[in-house]
Amino acid sequence: MFDGSYVAIVTPFKDGQVDEKTLRNLVDYQIEKGTDGIVPCGTSGESATLTHEEHCKVIDIVINQTNKRVPVVAGAGSNSTHETLFLTEHAKKAGADGALLITPYYNKPSQEGLYQHYKYVAERVDIPIIMYNVPGRTACNMLPETTIKLSKIPNIVSIKEASGSMDQAAEIINKTDDDFGLLAGEDALIFPYLTLGSNGVISASVNACPAMVAEMYDSYLAGNFERARELHFKLLPLFDAFFMETNPVPVKKALELMGLIGPEVRLPLVPMTDAGTAKMKAVMEQVGII
Repeated sequence: MFDGSYVAIVTPFKDGQVDEKTLRNLVDYQIEKGTDGIVPCGTSGESATLTHEEHCKVIDIVINQTNKRVPVVAGAGSNSTHETLFLTEHAKKAGADGALLITPYYNKPSQEGLYQHYKYVAERVDIPIIMYNVPGRTACNMLPETTIKLSKIPNIVSIKEASGSMDQAAEIINKTDDDFGLLAGEDALIFPYLTLGSNGVISASVNACPAMVAEMYDSYLAGNFERARELHFKLLPLFDAFFMETNPVPVKKALELMGLIGPEVRLPLVPMTDAGTAKMKAVMEQVGII
């Protein structure tokens, strides 16, 4: 249902507030460069530091600016099931095409707790749901058997898999129905996951290299595996650079270097170090982004 190169779009700030004009420009930039879908208010959108009012505002802006040109999957996850329900209900009312729900962080729920969390929300909001498994952020790994069980719920349609495990991704793809999708959540694994049968990616890196990631996906889909492989190796240094400090600090710095956004991140994140910026600039020049 959700296939291709999706951007986990950053939230630009100006003077401590959401920069609406720049956010709208970023949406247009992504669509013009071939991105297949927009995902606001994920980790790269600094959702953890947005108020509920800001969160809903960002979703509304992105849906309005996208204007149905590509799908919008609204980040709506939380470590509270009731808060997740609230945000998912807003995504539905706002007209999002789907909702991205991270596994509850900090709580460290059991596998049964994870199952009940997703089931609770899915049964109450009729919107396509993409689950998001990212143990490095949540201290909780949703095991393949839990994902497979949840895939039987009709409006749970996909998972963004960021465990970093090829074996885990392979088991999910192999043991779920063909209409259930898996999207890469680790940018360096976009190409390897495609070889397993994934549906694409939801990526922080796409913020700064949308055309190349879209081309990698489209080339693979068209059977031009050599070109997709070539782009994979070309992009690997960039993917590494985008995660040498805490996401989304490096990718926001990259967008700043490209002249697309201002320098602000929101505490407790801090701007990229001078050493990191120098390395980022060198890699971006090497790849041909600047």
